[in-house]
Amino acid sequence: MSSAGLTAAAMAAALRRGEVTPQELLADARAQVSRLDSSLNAFLALTDDLADRQAERATEMLRDDRLGAGPLCGIPVALKDVLCVEGYPTTAGSRILENFRPPYTATAVQRLIDAGAVPVGKTNCDEFAMGSSTENSAYGTVGNPWDVERVPGGSSGGSAAAVGAGMVPISYGTDTGGSIRQPASLCGVVGFKPTYGRVSRYGLIAFASSLDQVGPFAHSVEDAAVAYAVVAGNDPRDSTSVIDAVEDPLSALRDGVRGMRLGVPREYMGDGLEAGVRERVTEAIRVLEELGATVEEVSLPSTELGLSTYYIIAPAECSSNLARYDGVRFGMRVERPSLTETYLRTRDQGFGNEVKRRVMLGTYALSSGYYDAYYRRAQKVRTVIAREFDAVFETVDALVCPTSPKVAFTTGAIQDPVEMYLNDALTIPVNLAGLPGISLPCGFSDELPVGLQVIAPRLQDARVFRVAAAYEAATEWHRHRAPLVAA
Repeated sequence: MSSAGLTAAAMAAALRRGEVTPQELLADARAQVSRLDSSLNAFLALTDDLADRQAERATEMLRDDRLGAGPLCGIPVALKDVLCVEGYPTTAGSRILENFRPPYTATAVQRLIDAGAVPVGKTNCDEFAMGSSTENSAYGTVGNPWDVERVPGGSSGGSAAAVGAGMVPISYGTDTGGSIRQPASLCGVVGFKPTYGRVSRYGLIAFASSLDQVGPFAHSVEDAAVAYAVVAGNDPRDSTSVIDAVEDPLSALRDGVRGMRLGVPREYMGDGLEAGVRERVTEAIRVLEELGATVEEVSLPSTELGLSTYYIIAPAECSSNLARYDGVRFGMRVERPSLTETYLRTRDQGFGNEVKRRVMLGTYALSSGYYDAYYRRAQKVRTVIAREFDAVFETVDALVCPTSPKVAFTTGAIQDPVEMYLNDALTIPVNLAGLPGISLPCGFSDELPVGLQVIAPRLQDARVFRVAAAYEAATEWHRHRAPLVAA
């Protein structure tokens, strides 16, 4: 029997009972990738020899201490191709890094390896994580497991699709403005964005350094909590890493929401929401009320400024971060007679249109005479947005709202960049404030998944899991699998 579509918890239990081996789970994952990836394009590279070594290592760990081995020991996982793995291709979805093999491994990945997890491969993504549909990858678009003609969301679309299609039970992506939560919503899986600084960014190819955060995709809230716990914690190699001890995310999974105060941001339920999304999220909020939570409407009045604020700060940071890709130190090099011409040609041929657009926006915002008018002002608005969240959390314990304003749209349907950016309107403010957030399935609209978003105060990541787990336990949406899984 294939393990495709099983949760990591179910796989871990089978491993401990001796009913399956890490090698068999790896073989199932490879079979599912082989069967489906020609239509999904979720993977950019397979890490076969690393996976084989890890499966053998997991076998030894289980043999030595079957009950004491960690919850991800022997479990197949996938990694977004912005996370460096020493000696393996790491492209960030860009031609400019087509032949790059990093000499180091990201801290988050190393923690997975140490835990005995089995990395199957690197997943496709929008170039340098810039996009909301994974249509910006230099290596082709990714299909949605629920309908391969539709997008999986972005920028971590390959990671979301890999879990949604049952290729692996857990994958990792990055969330700069919604790039875990939005594709999780569109692919009908759980996606968690931790508090900024909870997971090390060392070894992560940066898009916007003050916004990027590594997090997991999974089939269940419990799996997501476990996957987060394995990679979370302080790292001295990341200066933005939080020093405070990580609260056990599993400790509150069965506490329920009775007595909790939940807020519904008025601005998140307004114009721009598809009718089906509004209906499913409203029904989900009603379930939480029936479970004993008190629900009230709250206001985050600067929400409408989030998108414009983000599209000054993020491009400014990407302009700085991507300056290193010049054809000199690593990556693509287009040789020309002069050094300046080499720079220009390398970046012109190596970067795609969306990356160029954001680099130009960021360079302009940081340029002499415009810095105060754009970047500095945007940072002030960012502070206002964060303080509004703080004020709301004085009256409620967590927020519940839609993840994405729409379900998965047809590939190529959105050509206007601003219209594409609006897909992240409900997730961006969370990144600007550095808060934890999760998306989990809450039903379907037009036979496509809808996601419920839960947001909590900074460093209260366990509270996000508490609310999400309570809703999940009361519903069956998380048990639904895309038609491709068992087809």
